[in-house]
Amino acid sequence: MNKTIKKRENNLINALTAVCETAKCWRVGFEWLTHTTRYDNFPGSLMITCVFSSDSAMASAIECEADKKLRRLIQAELLKIGIRVKDIRRHVRMDSEESCERQDQGDWQKRLDRWRG
Repeated sequence: MNKTIKKRENNLINALTAVCETAKCWRVGFEWLTHTTRYDNFPGSLMITCVFSSDSAMASAIECEADKKLRRLIQAELLKIGIRVKDIRRHVRMDSEESCERQDQGDWQKRLDRWRG
């Protein structure tokens, strides 16, 4: 990883950490988030996965539009560090611990690899 990519990655991690800490305070079952990307196709390949405690918590968050609020917050933080994406909905997905356990036996790496941009 060259110096420019490393700096971009660190900025991205810091921005997403700020989003994560804010969203945890909303008390909608949000637990954590992560991202994957290929820097040879950045930001087009950027995929951010927001993880909720359960399927029902995720459904409730979507019902009360916390998912939209989360996407807006992510987009705002990305813009602060100079990352522009065409359609934030294509770069942020919602998931749950429960779904990962059921479909991938709790193997988040395997699950995220399927969604890698």
